[in-house]
Amino acid sequence: MIVRFSTLALLGAVALGGPIAARAQATVPTAQMTDSPCAPPAPRPPQEMITAMLKPGAKMPPMPPQGDEKLREYLKKHAEDIARDFADLCHYKPDNAALLKGARPTAVFMGDSITEAWGLGDASLFTLGVVDRGISGQTSPQILLRFYQDVVALHPKAVHIMAGTNDVAGNTGPSSPDDFKNNIRAMVDLARANHIQVVLASILPAERFPWRPDIQPVEQIQQLNAWLRELANQRKLIYADYYSSLATPSGAFRPELSNDGVHPNSDGYGAMRPIADAALRKTIR
Repeated sequence: MIVRFSTLALLGAVALGGPIAARAQATVPTAQMTDSPCAPPAPRPPQEMITAMLKPGAKMPPMPPQGDEKLREYLKKHAEDIARDFADLCHYKPDNAALLKGARPTAVFMGDSITEAWGLGDASLFTLGVVDRGISGQTSPQILLRFYQDVVALHPKAVHIMAGTNDVAGNTGPSSPDDFKNNIRAMVDLARANHIQVVLASILPAERFPWRPDIQPVEQIQQLNAWLRELANQRKLIYADYYSSLATPSGAFRPELSNDGVHPNSDGYGAMRPIADAALRKTIR
């Protein structure tokens, strides 16, 4: 599995924290349809940034100030990347092409940075045909847009869908709870129409977002999780309730399981593993 990141970790900010919901002036080349639309992949963040997120108790680097030159450069490039390829369809194209030459995967994990980093935080999960298709910073509309390419076209037996953290954070702009729900419904319908079993994952707890300190997400996360559970019951899907194992009574991420209050560290992924294994046993194992 090739893992690539496009995050503020590249700037020494929050490792795998995902793009800030900000806009910058971006110059985008004239678009055209081509057989080779993808630019070279972005470099991986420094190893110390990954370690800071995954090593239990490690101290996270501070967010850069708003006037930071590297932050401005990042936001400009991010805006250009979004304008070129909103869903980041290029991200996993090489991996998918290689995968299609062999046996089909048994399960695909779709999501944002929490899913993307899972491949490093607990690499042993992604064996026996289980593949990681998380992309840092993504919201549900982006995940939906690449769902056919990164899931359906791979012909897995099951898909694990984890989305919502970045919708609540507003990473790609304002949206409503109904927008999120419709995107989840669309992914479920795409999977079911193609005979792919669905695992719906809860949104993980968060009391605040380091890149959006103005947002208080606890209540909205709880409401969306209640809806996800209800949808799973109605549609006879598997609901993977990670929230209950990771949250404090106040709705924050248990501090021993996350270094930044949003992303699991390796112990956090360890707490999630039995829940993921139980879901996979009901679908592919």
